[in-house]
Amino acid sequence: MIKLIHPIAGALAIVTIATFWISTAASELFGSQALVVAVKTMIPWGFLILVPALAAAGGTGFKLARGRRAGLVGGKAKRMPLIALNGILVLIPCAFFLARKAQAGAFDASFYLVQGLELLAGAANFTLLGLSMRDGLKMKGRLRRKPD
Repeated sequence: MIKLIHPIAGALAIVTIATFWISTAASELFGSQALVVAVKTMIPWGFLILVPALAAAGGTGFKLARGRRAGLVGGKAKRMPLIALNGILVLIPCAFFLARKAQAGAFDASFYLVQGLELLAGAANFTLLGLSMRDGLKMKGRLRRKPD
């Protein structure tokens, strides 16, 4: 069962982060202020999907690793704390700050500064999760490894 939960949880996490990022960028670039408010308000609710998905992916990955820390497993293990810290220390606080500012209609310099930080941190987490997904696919033989 763990071998089924791990890739599903990881894929759900990556899709959720991509949805947050694309929705934010599209609403800011092409949408109305009302759309920006709606997107910024909904993102914290999306944590109800994202946080359990990340926890399930991390927990099942730890279990599947069985203590191994070398090679592709090691790379995945080193990325997870970075993903978690980025989420807990940067992305979640940014999302709540931006939701509050958007609901108040306060689209000021601090809103856009934090919005830029959130987009950068979100792109970093998306990249780190993508690298972990790539390594998982290599370990399962679904992607070819580069010759050493």
